[in-house]
Amino acid sequence: QRTRERPLASGRMQPRAALAVFLALIGIAAGLVFLLNPLTITLAPIALLLAVLYPLAKRVLPLPQAILGMAFGWGALMAWSATRNEVGWPAVGLFAATIFWAIGYDTIYALQDQEDDRLVGLHSAALLFGSWTWAAVGSALSAMVVVLGLVGFATGLAWPFYVTLLLTGVQFAWQVRRIRHPVAPAQAFALFKQHVWAGALILLGIWSGIILR
Repeated sequence: QRTRERPLASGRMQPRAALAVFLALIGIAAGLVFLLNPLTITLAPIALLLAVLYPLAKRVLPLPQAILGMAFGWGALMAWSATRNEVGWPAVGLFAATIFWAIGYDTIYALQDQEDDRLVGLHSAALLFGSWTWAAVGSALSAMVVVLGLVGFATGLAWPFYVTLLLTGVQFAWQVRRIRHPVAPAQAFALFKQHVWAGALILLGIWSGIILR
């Protein structure tokens, strides 16, 4: 119901057209990747594989949000390798933090789709954890904050980074408190969208932490 107006679902875009756009974008991305060092070129196909696997993961895996986090987080490994020609521990930490974050925010997102997912036989963390979803989200977001703190320490970021991380943690705690009881789909979506601002706050902290270190 919620996705019925999307281009493919509504019929405004045909599958062949969608495939053509996909292949065109992959071609552009491949052209850019080949401008980078060999290590990054080696990592690139895994990013594509993860992106393709995520929609399929919802059909077979009980926690598809982890695949989503891996797909997004792989970019941290590629960016690190592109600039340093290695995959350092801070990059691995960013990769892990992104997985935890995706499990947290996408589980909140999945709260609005529980009935539809159950009806069509798809999996999600919201269905997996049921009444304990709030605890799973809290654990994932707490792990994300801790891992980012360790990354900040390892890279020598200054105090503003930790202030923004603390504020982000407070926001996350408030969200977990909200979802401890059932929320309407619109409320779940509103909570999900707040993670845009959480990301902006963390980015501000990283910039400030670099400038002042």
